[in-house]
Amino acid sequence: MGFDFIKKLPTPEEIREQYPLSGELTAIKEKRDQEIKDIITGASDKFLVIIGPCSADNEDSVCDYITRLASVYDKVKDKLVLVPRIYTNKPRTTGEGYKGIIHQPDPEKKEDFLQGLIAMRKMHIRAMEETGLTAADEMLYPENWGYVSDILSYVAIGARSVEDQQHRLTVSGFDVPSGMKNPTSGDFSVMLNSVYAAQHPHSFIYRGYEVKTSGNELAHTVLRGAVSKHGNAVSNYHYEDLSRLLEMYNNMDLKYPAAIIDSNHSNSNKKYAEQVRIVKEVLHSRRLNSDIHNLVKGVMIESYIEEGCQKVGGGIYGKSITDPCLGWEASEKLIYDIAESC
Repeated sequence: MGFDFIKKLPTPEEIREQYPLSGELTAIKEKRDQEIKDIITGASDKFLVIIGPCSADNEDSVCDYITRLASVYDKVKDKLVLVPRIYTNKPRTTGEGYKGIIHQPDPEKKEDFLQGLIAMRKMHIRAMEETGLTAADEMLYPENWGYVSDILSYVAIGARSVEDQQHRLTVSGFDVPSGMKNPTSGDFSVMLNSVYAAQHPHSFIYRGYEVKTSGNELAHTVLRGAVSKHGNAVSNYHYEDLSRLLEMYNNMDLKYPAAIIDSNHSNSNKKYAEQVRIVKEVLHSRRLNSDIHNLVKGVMIESYIEEGCQKVGGGIYGKSITDPCLGWEASEKLIYDIAESC
């Protein structure tokens, strides 16, 4: 029973001093941030594609993947903005299993949070240095924001976190687009209430300080499907779902109605190959209705070098050790198809 305080970890400021961002990378991030912001606000008609591994489990294979992504980006950047997923925190439904590189820098070894914080920051910086692409990450632990606030261009708040007050209030202090996913119940009103909270200023306790935030007008919705009371996956990416979300958005005092469609998770029932069909249906819905076109700003795709998934220690380079992912060849083709449709 109770807490066992093992050791005090370095502050975000201390880690950032050890592993600083160069002036060149800071300038790259500022440019990328503006491009993504312009999509959310409607200033740009480009389409956002947030794509990459379910969990960023290995620095070499993740950076290899993003290098491939950067090569494709050069051919589609007139229509798309590609944002690599470097998800260093992995929520677990039961609390069991691999929780991301921040917990275990080596998935086959025991937890080491100090080395995890370092590994998280080093991987993000390396990806930026080698590709010029800034990334998205999931904010599983709100108090970790300071460790990555200068390197992320997009933040996702997961289905299990979106109802949590601390997550909502912390997002209100972010300066980058933040996607609030619908909860596992699928309740759109919960998701929209989270967006409302994140878009407005708050005062609260954060990392031992009394803080005040200004509100994050770039907070928006992410549809990821739901789970019924019987445990079955229920998708919410269809035309009718998008129309309903738009109607609910219009009934709330929210800035920049925007939605990203997560093509995996409960939308695909974790059948990773279905992501291709789902993305194409979403693009079709955008073509049918100009209001839906303006609402849906992008998609999320779980993708890695090798398709499917493996157990920790499986030994296959570039293959997910958490949820199954689309393989590289199918992912590359899908990106070109998205660009052609946009």
